[in-house]
Amino acid sequence: MKIVDIKLNNFRIYRGETHVNFGSENGKNIHLIAGKNGFGKTTLLTSLIWVFYGKQMSQVEDKYKIDIRHVGGYDKYLETILNKDLKREFDTNETNIAEFSVELALEDILIPSIPCKKLVIKRTYNYKNKKENLTILIDGQENELTKEVGYEVFINDFILPREIAKFFFFDAEKVVALAEAKSVSELRSLSKAYSEVLGIKKYEDLKDSLHIILTKLRKNGASKLDQKKLEQLVDKNKELRGLIDLNENKQLEIEEAISGFRLSADHIQEQLIREGNAMTLNELKSLKDDRDSKKKELQEAKGELKKVIDIIPLVIAGPNLKKLTKQLEKELKLKQKHLDKNLLKRELDVFSNEIKNEISTIGITKEHLNKIGLALKKLREVRDQKSEVVTGEILLDFDEETTRTILATYDYIKNSFKSQFSQIVKKERDLRQHLGRINRKIKKGEVRKNNPIALKLREDKLDLTQKIETLSLSKGRLIEELDGLKKLRASNKKVLSEEEKKFKVVENDKKKHEVTLVLLDKLKVLTARIKQEKKYALQTSILLGLNKLMHKEKFVSKVNVRIEAEVMDIDLIDSYGQNIDKDTLSKGEQQLYATALLNALVEQSGIDFPVFIDSPLQKFDKEHSSNVIQQFYPKVSDQVVLFPLLEKELTKAEYKLLEPHLVGVYLIESKSQGSSIEQYPIKDLFNQFNKQHVLTH
Repeated sequence: MKIVDIKLNNFRIYRGETHVNFGSENGKNIHLIAGKNGFGKTTLLTSLIWVFYGKQMSQVEDKYKIDIRHVGGYDKYLETILNKDLKREFDTNETNIAEFSVELALEDILIPSIPCKKLVIKRTYNYKNKKENLTILIDGQENELTKEVGYEVFINDFILPREIAKFFFFDAEKVVALAEAKSVSELRSLSKAYSEVLGIKKYEDLKDSLHIILTKLRKNGASKLDQKKLEQLVDKNKELRGLIDLNENKQLEIEEAISGFRLSADHIQEQLIREGNAMTLNELKSLKDDRDSKKKELQEAKGELKKVIDIIPLVIAGPNLKKLTKQLEKELKLKQKHLDKNLLKRELDVFSNEIKNEISTIGITKEHLNKIGLALKKLREVRDQKSEVVTGEILLDFDEETTRTILATYDYIKNSFKSQFSQIVKKERDLRQHLGRINRKIKKGEVRKNNPIALKLREDKLDLTQKIETLSLSKGRLIEELDGLKKLRASNKKVLSEEEKKFKVVENDKKKHEVTLVLLDKLKVLTARIKQEKKYALQTSILLGLNKLMHKEKFVSKVNVRIEAEVMDIDLIDSYGQNIDKDTLSKGEQQLYATALLNALVEQSGIDFPVFIDSPLQKFDKEHSSNVIQQFYPKVSDQVVLFPLLEKELTKAEYKLLEPHLVGVYLIESKSQGSSIEQYPIKDLFNQFNKQHVLTH
């Protein structure tokens, strides 16, 4: 699938119609759109997200969720998209035009059962009547399928699911954040992304649907009293889900507020430095960057320390924990045998019934009938033999997730706890000391205490610091509250499941119940197998990507993807079989790892869609940049669109490496009436950029 044409009309900084045509050329796949900060690169990316998803763009990335909430909802957000000058003219009756739109044309798109050479998506918003409109044309005509399923559903199901859109429209720095995941919530996000991109979520959703069917069937056989109890548990589950969503939204709001206060505090700090003339702004920026980096590291180290401290009671319980794990291992094996037995029993029963039904419809000799009867008898004997193998006693009866969590914890305590605890304690102490030294240096840059201007600035800064601390405490309480809510919900779901099992299925539903159980058992086995297959494929893809991109030969010899319940983590193993601490990687190496991860996710998704990359080379050194240019961009997708800052992110030497893969290059130009996008010959891009630089200075 390729985007061949983009048309923006009155979209933010782009006044009037802005047209970008993406041509094609055999063997080449990269388009480059360059422009200075503030000229409209991010706006162009936002326009693409909006035309595809509209109101649902908040589900693509938290950034859009925050932006929409900040202005007071989606309707208010739409008003911010209309070109400011045009909006002002409309509000003062200077024009009656008050509409913006984005239109995309796509080719090489496969729609099952529908011939399609070209598909056009256009989303329009009229500021005058507050109406948003979406149209989809297939080869110039409306199609019954798109109307029947709904335009929004069609885009999500046939073009690009919004859950994974962020991996095709991404900021290189944000991908690094994905790769740096350490906390449980961050690892859950990584696991969710993995599940969505690789298609596993569909199977998990199907399992949830089957559980809902089982609940309904069991509910039919419950007494009125039991039904009321069940409804209360279901309502409680919904209530907890709502409280969890509310908590997470509050955390996003607090993070946004803290970010704003920190920006203001940094501005005041710069004013203090100017007032005192004791430190250059560059020196301040360097110290500030170091301080922020160390604060983040310290917070992470404290989180790691807390997690390790939480395990200490289990360490003290050593011998008893060992006994517990041995019993759980026995029970896990025993349950698996039971599962295998039950599956075999059901499958043989179904097979026997199918054979009997088939026999009744065809003529058959008595001799053949006897032979079939003997065969079925032998199958039952095999089934019974399998049943006899299952021996032992279930004492604890923990669910599989709990069992595997305890086993993993014991393994960690036995093999890694001591050394990791010492490392984390030392790391936390060193970071606190380093942060203290930085803060003392910053204070030295401030002016004398009796300076009236400085006193006022210090008061303002102190006020902001207190607000940040108050909000941080609030966020900490919300994090603790969220953990409690999630535990309550898990407990409630377990009680709900146990209550359902008590109900007797009514006669009319028994067959449905049996079929649903069979399907659920098979789906569990299938999902586990698919997860393993995808896991190994992902490991291989990440390793190949790293070896291509990193200049250190065989720096990473093995990649291990660990998936436990809802948490996924990735281990990088060196040639000595030791885990590589990702914190020890340079910023450039971290981005390379993130790039390899992204490439693997896109590759394993099997989705054919263009990849758009903002700030593509921000933290790479020269050698790594050349590897990324030659090994990643030409191969990650059939169509790649880059949004670099020329000279700062992409040098002339790096551009030379890109040239053999370039289809077209474009420059965002700022004019009095707004920004526009102009295409230039590939060889002439830097000349035109330098002319633009002269004109704007």
